[in-house]
Amino acid sequence: MRLVQVTIPAGKRDALLSVLDDEGIDYVVTDETSGREYVGVVYFPIPTVAVEPVLESLREVGIDDQAYTVILTAETVVSRKFDQLKEKYEEDQGSDDRIAREELQARAEDLASSLPTYVVMTVVSAVIATAGLLLDSPATVVGSMVIAPLIGPAMAAAVGSVVNDDELFARGVRMQALGGLLAVVSAAAFAALVNGLNLVPASLDPATIGQVRERLNPDFLSLAVALGSGIAGAVSLTTGVSSALVGVMIAVALVPPAATVGIGIAYGSPVMAVSSGVLVVVNLLSINLAALGVLWYAGYRPAGLFHEDNARAATIRRVAALAGIILLLSAFLGGVTYDTYQTSAVESDIEGEVAGLFADDGAYPDLTAFETVVSFEPRDPVFLLHDASSVVVTVGVPPGGETAGLTAAIEREVSAVVDADTEVEVRYVSYERA
Repeated sequence: MRLVQVTIPAGKRDALLSVLDDEGIDYVVTDETSGREYVGVVYFPIPTVAVEPVLESLREVGIDDQAYTVILTAETVVSRKFDQLKEKYEEDQGSDDRIAREELQARAEDLASSLPTYVVMTVVSAVIATAGLLLDSPATVVGSMVIAPLIGPAMAAAVGSVVNDDELFARGVRMQALGGLLAVVSAAAFAALVNGLNLVPASLDPATIGQVRERLNPDFLSLAVALGSGIAGAVSLTTGVSSALVGVMIAVALVPPAATVGIGIAYGSPVMAVSSGVLVVVNLLSINLAALGVLWYAGYRPAGLFHEDNARAATIRRVAALAGIILLLSAFLGGVTYDTYQTSAVESDIEGEVAGLFADDGAYPDLTAFETVVSFEPRDPVFLLHDASSVVVTVGVPPGGETAGLTAAIEREVSAVVDADTEVEVRYVSYERA
């Protein structure tokens, strides 16, 4: 619920109070003695969902933006009349927690922190994420997401679009672009410094680190994460729910991939930089697209029919542009998804063929296949696709076990699934059972 305070312009007192009486709203009026063009201040408690329609009614009788309107959160209102008012608006609006357009704009402006704070927190977050990736530390990577201030600009751009606030929209877009650039540059500088000072082994290949590898093969599941983050951000904003945890979810989609781009640049790996860069762009656009869609679907519009038409046209153009770019980049995600499916199928087929040699009806029933590891390497020049490069089979050999011809047999089974050029290695482990 909210407590609204509105200054009453001269000549508008009766019209304003008449609106409140017609709505069945309790109010208190005090005189305004500053000597300006206002004659009083009216205070009235209303349900959260009623703020926007009531303010619209007041504008229709001449309470324009020149009058001061303050909306405060009220903890408790004890009134039978207020309970009836709440039931009425919940029935009309279908929700009891949707905040007003004015509150939405104020929250979006608050989330988009000041530029110095935003710059510092983004740089620190990117550096911590880079350290966590190089250390292969999930806890450190999560910590970097907690402090990332990335939810504000995304929500500011979406809100600015649907309410036709060009300044807020432009601010959100600028801060998102700046944040992405800062994150990549900071991560690259930090990774280069770490590598140059030999704080990590000189032979380290970042692509072999688990936390880094997760960001190198973005597929359609990554798109689902980004869209979900944007939806959650918009819902938290419209309902007045704390956006801290949602901000972490948005950072999940942006900070680690941006840090991976920086690592790829620092280590001179175009494949790493491009793969993670596409993931950053797709996630960023998807978050904005989802937030725009949720806010428009929730019914947020600017005041005035002319402004609403402008906002509708601008939002449609922006949604079309975002969807078009995402669709274009989805070809990359589709390629990765297809490659993931293919490599999984090849790995499964090879494991099945090799396991058949050691089955009860196979050629070597006395031996045991402990492990079959299939390695893949990028297919030049299309680095999205991978081919099997080597197969390593670890075989358990009991006392007296016969291994003659096993390597050739495994090679034949592997060649039935993949290219004959794939390297096959067989490792023997002697074992006994007591």
